[in-house]
Amino acid sequence: MKRWIPFLKSTPTVAVLRLTGVIATGARGQLNDATLGPVIERAFRKGKPDAIALVVNSPGGSPVQSSLIAGRIRRLAAEKDVPVFAFVEDVAASGGYWLASAADEIIVDENSIVGSIGVISSSFGFTGAMEKLGVERRVHTAGKSKSMLDPFQPEKPADVKRLKALQEDIHASFIRQITSRRGAKLPEGQDLFTGDIWVGQGAIDVGLADRIGHLVPTMKDRYGDKVRFRVYGPRRSVFQRFGMRLMDDTLATLEDRAAFARFGL
Repeated sequence: MKRWIPFLKSTPTVAVLRLTGVIATGARGQLNDATLGPVIERAFRKGKPDAIALVVNSPGGSPVQSSLIAGRIRRLAAEKDVPVFAFVEDVAASGGYWLASAADEIIVDENSIVGSIGVISSSFGFTGAMEKLGVERRVHTAGKSKSMLDPFQPEKPADVKRLKALQEDIHASFIRQITSRRGAKLPEGQDLFTGDIWVGQGAIDVGLADRIGHLVPTMKDRYGDKVRFRVYGPRRSVFQRFGMRLMDDTLATLEDRAAFARFGL
């Protein structure tokens, strides 16, 4: 009621967006723009929040989805003139740091892992196994590059060269995102875009984070002890809640665990 009475000051509100998991298209429970888009829109538009708090805990994933999510956050922040804060939990690495960079201020725990500003591609080769099994691979294409990096064929130097060129383009886009958002805070003459990672204060020292802190006390310091928090996250259907997609959940969990394990988590 107070927000509709002009002479009464309304209670400050912070909309909290949890961005947890691997960034990828399709798999349920993972971060992507199709799933998060409506959630982000609600967080910015419902009840005129005084601030948006991103709680980030992600080892990264799709650069496209990272860009789409971060871009949506920035557009709405400008449209609604609302400050955005990122609070890093265990890790904001690679695409996870891309998401954190959408904030005006990045706050980390003393033990948070931050960075990994680079691009990675990994796969397996099965040529030796096929030879032992006596299996012959038959591939026919129209277009000489259509079968690039086939895991059942020996690796070709030309394919590796092409992949590295694609990675360089994506890496350049990642660097532009970070320099546009953090450029004034980054030290001159230091290459932070090698894929290296930093912990807590180390990330602050190189300009990738702003200070040590946690969500509730930081927001209370900024907006007062009576600040209210509204938490937003993807909504699940009744079937999803009762385990009708158990296999998808299991696969997503395994992928999450593998991605977090890269950082010892």
